[in-house]
Amino acid sequence: MKNAQITIRKGKPDDASRIASLIIMAMTEECCLYFCGEKQTIDDFHEAMTTLALRTDSQYSYLNTLCAVNEKDNIVGVCTSYDGALLHQLRKAFIDTAWERWGMDHSNMPDETQAGELYIDSLAVDPEYRGMGIAKQLLEATIQKSREMNLPATGLLVDTGNPRAELLYNKVGFRVVDTNTWGGHPMKHMTIENNTTKINF
Repeated sequence: MKNAQITIRKGKPDDASRIASLIIMAMTEECCLYFCGEKQTIDDFHEAMTTLALRTDSQYSYLNTLCAVNEKDNIVGVCTSYDGALLHQLRKAFIDTAWERWGMDHSNMPDETQAGELYIDSLAVDPEYRGMGIAKQLLEATIQKSREMNLPATGLLVDTGNPRAELLYNKVGFRVVDTNTWGGHPMKHMTIENNTTKINF
């Protein structure tokens, strides 16, 4: 896979199932089961996430997703991001889905982002395509998206138990600004200011 030609494009409705699969990879199965309950399976969660990826009013919408594709237009990586000011509006679809499908009430989830940043909700690359710089390409494209939206910064959460991911974000220019909790895990909130962005690729 080392010689694969990778391009970044916007998500499309037909991509919903694959977007959902990669978002689940980014979340980890443990986090997914935290959200849908132990009586559910990953397949149940994938079905719900595919529905959310197809919607236009969901944080996981294809409209919010940049896709890394190979020469056959197969998706090998995704980065889902949105304006942090819209978190509650976009999260409603997930909260409603969790309640309707699984009887899980996530209406009191702590905020993972806020106004003033393009929030990177999910970033994942297919294991067969890792080590090729695809995550950096997706981050670079997402930071550019943030600039085009005239937002002051781009932000994300990284699991405190994932130092490799934190190292990647540091190399790109993200810096830790505070801590948070998501999916039952302690997280670091990292941002990069758009007006001083210098990406080291």
